[in-house]
Amino acid sequence: MREHLSGRFVELIGVKAQHAPPYLGTPDTNFYCLRSVVDRRSGETADQLYVADSYDGKERNWDAAHDGDGRALRFIPISRREIVCDAGRCAYAEEFAADIPERELRANPHGLRVTFTDRAGDRKAIGVSAEQIVAQLAAVAAQLKPGSAPAVSNGAPFAAAHQP
Repeated sequence: MREHLSGRFVELIGVKAQHAPPYLGTPDTNFYCLRSVVDRRSGETADQLYVADSYDGKERNWDAAHDGDGRALRFIPISRREIVCDAGRCAYAEEFAADIPERELRANPHGLRVTFTDRAGDRKAIGVSAEQIVAQLAAVAAQLKPGSAPAVSNGAPFAAAHQP
């Protein structure tokens, strides 16, 4: 959990799960998590599925997201960088997210699936578990209770803080 300096916003970062083995055994690679920002004044929340993806081969350039019924979700590119290119073999790291409406989280208490695609048609399906959804919704609800004050260090606001 990260609190904005003003105390108005709090970012809640859910449990990380692997979507692929850690890249070359490196921790904090190839994972996903739910994350939410709560506006304590208005009670509004913004929920996202955040993905960190490291890989070898051609650059993927993930650029779209869809829910389990094929409906488009707002795709959020965060970062894309070349790790190394040596003798024609390249490695890349990308970070991206999809906005998940809270009603979608609540409508899928048994889990949900989000599929990301790139311009070449490659697909990456991420399954968000029931446990992740329940924990995230509970964390958001706890922040909306009157008098809730987290004991956390101050961090950047959600719009500027893309790293979980």
